Amino acid sequence: MNRHKRYEIFKRFKEHNDSPTTELIFKNAFELLISVMLSAQATDVSVNKATKELFKVAPTPQEFLTLGEAGLKYYIKSIGLFNTKAANIIKTCQILVEQFDSQVPNGREELEKLPGVGRKTANVVLNTAFGHPTIAVDTHIFRVSNRTKIATGKTPLEVELKLLKVVPKEFIHDAHHWLILHGRYICVARKPKCGICFINDLCEFEDKCF
Repeated sequence: MNRHKRYEIFKRFKEHNDSPTTELIFKNAFELLISVMLSAQATDVSVNKATKELFKVAPTPQEFLTLGEAGLKYYIKSIGLFNTKAANIIKTCQILVEQFDSQVPNGREELEKLPGVGRKTANVVLNTAFGHPTIAVDTHIFRVSNRTKIATGKTPLEVELKLLKVVPKEFIHDAHHWLILHGRYICVARKPKCGICFINDLCEFEDKCF
């Protein structure tokens, strides 16, 4: 795909949604971090349902520690892998309290050292909470990038690095959210909704569904 097509694609994304953001519900960087940690292999809807009550009783890292791992599991038991997630979240909260004055660090290296926080989670937090020009490649972004030919790659990291090179700078901050939403609601996995897609004339997918 050439740069002119890419520019037009992201221009249309912006025209359709000028201020895209995550569908996770959060009030600050800490709540976002916890929500993203919980969202692995889970829907945003299920995470929001759990955190609605969880954040009422534990809005800070210290209050998570007071709640404890068993107490945390009570609130997140409806979410997949909740045992592992609870253990990692409590360990992360301990580190935040002891090393970062209960604040979420604004740096990739520090974030990725937190238990249960990988590159994708760090990218979401850096982008959404702190405004960094990062792109967290999940299954939706990986599919949309490869299918449209915006940025092809065999691994999420390969796609991420290519996107950072080819997405026009003026669109880079919001690219993550536009691509996720497009993959979630239009360019879906089994049968993409090409008939209602506003970039279908620019997309280079060969087997379009109309």
